[in-house]
Amino acid sequence: MKRDLIDITDLTVEEIDELIAKAEDIIEHPEVYREKCRYKKLATLFYEPSTRTRLSFESAMYELGGQVLGFHEAQSSSATKGESVADTARTVSCFADIIAMRHPKEGAPLVASMKATVPVINAGDGGHHHPTQTLTDLLTIKREKGRLDSLVVGCCGDLKFGRTVHSLIGAMSRYPNVRFVLISPEELRVPESVRTDLLEKNGIDYEETTSLEEAMPQLDILYMTRVQRERFFNEDDYVRLKDSYILTPDKLRTAKWDLAILHPLPRVNEISIAIDDDPRACYFRQVLCGKFIRMALILKLLEVE
Repeated sequence: MKRDLIDITDLTVEEIDELIAKAEDIIEHPEVYREKCRYKKLATLFYEPSTRTRLSFESAMYELGGQVLGFHEAQSSSATKGESVADTARTVSCFADIIAMRHPKEGAPLVASMKATVPVINAGDGGHHHPTQTLTDLLTIKREKGRLDSLVVGCCGDLKFGRTVHSLIGAMSRYPNVRFVLISPEELRVPESVRTDLLEKNGIDYEETTSLEEAMPQLDILYMTRVQRERFFNEDDYVRLKDSYILTPDKLRTAKWDLAILHPLPRVNEISIAIDDDPRACYFRQVLCGKFIRMALILKLLEVE
């Protein structure tokens, strides 16, 4: 039976570790993988704007020797004529060997996976899940810190609508001795479902705070996020909250020397460009990790040895 990736919990911890190991082997031996997906086609069905995720998937498939087809906005698809996600997925299954889908509606990639006859990867659905970004984050953390356990992880910014945060918490809560510090305005706290179903249900140690400065000294990982204008129904609420946290060199004075600063990008102004040359800034290395982990995932779902 085909495998899909809709939620990061679709993968076991062992499978995640295998994907990370495969990605690191690709980094070390890229020449071995250049023809692994020759004659295979990836369809990128992006109903929502994307730079890193879409180009990362496309770059991954090209580096595996495969080909890419698809669309990068809903307006250039038959969705404008009223075609359903289910029908689009079934149709594209006739043309491609694997599908990566981004959609503004939560659950759309799940619907697609139920109708597609080829593997479907959730490339982000609304404020719900973004499992390949989480795999990217995990590979980055592993390469920066050498481990995925026994870490204090600070998540800062929009924790309510931030699908990358929800997925990261879901993934890292399965590793031992991981503690979370959740830093956000009251209006953008993590949803109750994340707090109860992921953290409290599994006995994961966490704290919530509105102060980045107070949290900074204890953090091994600082995962910054932007306040997402596209998730707000009220423009006034967005304007009021968008500058809640801005990371500057001054705020890093009490940080650990080996802190790893991650961001799923794009950033607006929540990380000062003055941070970019700090060796603790990992977010552009994180982008590159995204290509390698997606190469590993494509190989796994296509069952390419």
